[in-house]
Amino acid sequence: MPKLKTKSAAKKRFSFTASGMVLAQPAFKRHGLRKRSQKMKRQARGTMILNVCDAKNVVKYMPYR
Repeated sequence: MPKLKTKSAAKKRFSFTASGMVLAQPAFKRHGLRKRSQKMKRQARGTMILNVCDAKNVVKYMPYR
């Protein structure tokens, strides 16, 4: 069998914890921040752990992690 390629976009956007969960940046922080609440902007700092159903798609894109 040939080797599978890792999606370059996924490689740049996601990382994994030691227990295998997927870390990602929160959405909606690029522009239009005046209309967002201060609470939303504060909670969207740093990284977050993806939901299990979303993480399954990311794992398919990164077969060798």
